[in-house]
Amino acid sequence: MSSWGKYKANESGKKSWSQEEAFEKLTTFCAYQDRCPWEIRRKLYEKGIKDEPAERLIAELVQEEFVNESRFARSFARGKFRLKKWGKNRIRMELKMREIPEDLIRKGLAEIDPEEYYETLLTLTEKKWDTTKEPDAYKKKYKVIQYLMNRGFEMDLVKEAIESLNTSTDD
Repeated sequence: MSSWGKYKANESGKKSWSQEEAFEKLTTFCAYQDRCPWEIRRKLYEKGIKDEPAERLIAELVQEEFVNESRFARSFARGKFRLKKWGKNRIRMELKMREIPEDLIRKGLAEIDPEEYYETLLTLTEKKWDTTKEPDAYKKKYKVIQYLMNRGFEMDLVKEAIESLNTSTDD
């Protein structure tokens, strides 16, 4: 079944896994936190397992419910929003990078409560406004907008949040 020895080093010099060892290690990897096939593929590649053997392992992990893209998308969206305070655009981009289908990305983003989302945006806006040391109000506004956009918040909401500060900016 597997031609990899337990202690064979791969191209990067790291120890390779046998097929059996890989499955065992990956179940632990997936049980610790939700994973997607893309992350598992990367992990397997590091350990010298690629192509068909890697896809077989991923299929087995999916069948055994260790890997579920829908569950991953939902927990990823909730976690990145709540812990890292990322906006929906950033979360969407990260999920796309992980090759998650668009319908599952939408389901993941739907897990974010709109009121909590806007409150988080307002809090971040106020904090950034207060900590941005810029005497020119126009430049300060630009810096705060850039910061919030880089975090992945939508431009229309960012503008709304900035206007809600009741700052005396002259446009």
